[in-house]
Amino acid sequence: MARNTKRRSRYSKNRRNHSSKKTEKNPSSKNNLSLPPSEPSPILIDKKELREGALERAKNRPIFERILTLFRRESNKDYKELIINTEALERRVARIENGILQGFDVERLDEDRMVGAIFKGKVQNLEPGLKAAFVDIGLEKNAFLHYWDMLPGANNDPSIEIVRQNKKKSTGKNEIKSIKDIPKAFPIGSEIVIQITKAQIGSKGPRTTTNLSLPGRFLVMMPYAGQCGISRKIEDKAERARLKRIIANLSLREGMGVIIRTAGQNKPERFFDRDLNLLKKQWDEIEAKMKSQDSPAFLYEEPDLIGLTARDFLTDDVDRVQVDKKEDYNRLLETIQLISPKSKSKVSFFDEEIPIFERFNVERQIEQTFMRRVLLPSGGEIVMEETEALVSIDVNTGSHKGDRKDGKNFILQANIEAAMEVARQMRLRNLGGLVIVDFIDMKNKGDQRKVHQKMKSAMAEDKAKHNILPISQLGIMQITRQRHDESNSSGIYEPCPYCNGRGIVKSPRAMSIEIQRKISNAISRSKVTDPTSKELRLKIFLHPSNLRRLRGPDSKLIERMQQNYNLSLSFEAADTYHVENFKVVEETSGEEVK
Repeated sequence: MARNTKRRSRYSKNRRNHSSKKTEKNPSSKNNLSLPPSEPSPILIDKKELREGALERAKNRPIFERILTLFRRESNKDYKELIINTEALERRVARIENGILQGFDVERLDEDRMVGAIFKGKVQNLEPGLKAAFVDIGLEKNAFLHYWDMLPGANNDPSIEIVRQNKKKSTGKNEIKSIKDIPKAFPIGSEIVIQITKAQIGSKGPRTTTNLSLPGRFLVMMPYAGQCGISRKIEDKAERARLKRIIANLSLREGMGVIIRTAGQNKPERFFDRDLNLLKKQWDEIEAKMKSQDSPAFLYEEPDLIGLTARDFLTDDVDRVQVDKKEDYNRLLETIQLISPKSKSKVSFFDEEIPIFERFNVERQIEQTFMRRVLLPSGGEIVMEETEALVSIDVNTGSHKGDRKDGKNFILQANIEAAMEVARQMRLRNLGGLVIVDFIDMKNKGDQRKVHQKMKSAMAEDKAKHNILPISQLGIMQITRQRHDESNSSGIYEPCPYCNGRGIVKSPRAMSIEIQRKISNAISRSKVTDPTSKELRLKIFLHPSNLRRLRGPDSKLIERMQQNYNLSLSFEAADTYHVENFKVVEETSGEEVK
């Protein structure tokens, strides 16, 4: 008996029906810019259609890649793509498998990259009760440094097998052996070098560690760790034995440690030597700054999204990379030349008129990542809510109308679909912390185990550390997932000015991006419909806060857009407009740009 299904789904369904009737009574509300935009309906992604489109694109791969596929007998291999879109204020990278969005990363071009950054700071305060130090690194909030993160080797990961010791000889000076030694080794006012492991979220300052690490393509270098290991995700015994020999032959400085990443599996020894030399060079530059600069000082930051794409995302199983900005395309090729020259053939420049994310059906899949409800193929649905304490995910029957015959099978099918979709949505939304999934009730223990196993297999490729507990007696599955940054939704929305933080609306920056995107689409359409047109005249109706953004920080972008495309833009703002509403009108015809 599906207790939590029938009651809640009937209630939610009736509520949805009621709200839809309410909307029908007032059809003019769509055109009233003073009202908040209505919540979009969830989208059921046609995965079959996306797969067919991906298979067609697979036929146009570089000839070298197609030959390799045939040689390796990988005719049934999943077709994986990286799609890179750069706009004036943000850069986006979509990871697609058989046409279906599996990963989505956003980089705000006007924001600093905090996670992985290294600072030279000064201890401001020691809190014995919290067993933590607060360190001034030149930011608005002091960095939080737990005593455990100050112990040598505190970042030891159970997923890493240690195979070589390269400890530095003990000097005895300020040597930390336990938590008791920390106040003496780092008194208030002393200088300390730390690395950010978790960015500032809400009112909490960034979390840091003294156990520094520099990731490369195949290796992670730890200057002070003195331990070398291999990822346990590499399971082949013969390969692990080979990698142990490679680690033994690496030329490491005293006290330096390295970890072989999963990307290093089956790679020749020269690849690791090249990677190590690049990391040593990076570390030498950091050490030079460390010695020459007074605290607080910024010493190092992780590469931008283009560099991360080349280092972390462009693996051997990726078939194609498409970039829509020439500058990023050239820089990506330069980066790849340093770390993996053979991958250059996979990269191509996208120069079509249609926006790249629309061309590959990515935009409509991204829209789903900001919706509360996500539809499942069987007719079920999941409802996702982010709170300060946790993320709650409810699975229910949605629009499915089952009978006694298919009831049991449907519940298992819907829960298995939900498990796969939850794993996907957590990656897409960058959800972390404690995640609670309320599945449709299953009395059969075997069915519960099947759902648990499906969740584990669906999250096996997730690079974030996670732990998945079996379904409890209450039908609840508990998941913990590591998260270094805020969720993707927090980069798009800010506290609502209408309700004092009880809700969220899109930020002026996010609205500026949307308005510029709408203008770009209007330009593309005008070129197609009327190639002889000399000037395009557009009028934008919007909220004053969004206009201030366009006339302030983004004014040069607007000016450049007008100059480059022979475009005339005029704006009309009013306080009565809702901040998330705007309208772009073609002045010649008086028609709204959809």
